[in-house]
Amino acid sequence: MKWYMNQLNQLRNKGIIVDEMVDVNELIDISEIRRIPPVHVKGHGDFGSNKVTFTLTIEGTMILPCSRTLKDATHSFKIETSETYLLSPEGFGHPDEENLHQVEGEVLDLLPMIKENILLEIPIQIFCDDPSGEGGAPQSGQDWEVITEHDKKDKIDPRLAALKDFFNEDKNNE
Repeated sequence: MKWYMNQLNQLRNKGIIVDEMVDVNELIDISEIRRIPPVHVKGHGDFGSNKVTFTLTIEGTMILPCSRTLKDATHSFKIETSETYLLSPEGFGHPDEENLHQVEGEVLDLLPMIKENILLEIPIQIFCDDPSGEGGAPQSGQDWEVITEHDKKDKIDPRLAALKDFFNEDKNNE
């Protein structure tokens, strides 16, 4: 996913087609990602006067710790992004373009941008499909248990159960 400036000048009339599997295992060392198989990057690059704009789709899965049990939880992602790289230093910092990058040196490298987009896709909370089982946190203990939203709807707090008939007694007394 790297192109030298002379390669980019040769591709200026044709454009760039991107369809590769990219290894981003370095993200394991800098984030809470436990495993991430190679991600599929597909798209194209279109040239302007002194810039190239990449329209990309990044798809893959990452294994993260479950927020409740710390077991492995799978998170699939599909990121659609458009990133513009300026090939010359003139015109850098257009206020109307959010995803604007300056090419450093003689090489345009998409890998840092791909990694950045994947890191932004990590959810704040994720829950595994089966919270019970081997290796997970306990789901109940002495005087406590984990309940789901469905269980919560059906249960009445025992401390408030006596109030359930409060208004019925007032009607009967009248």
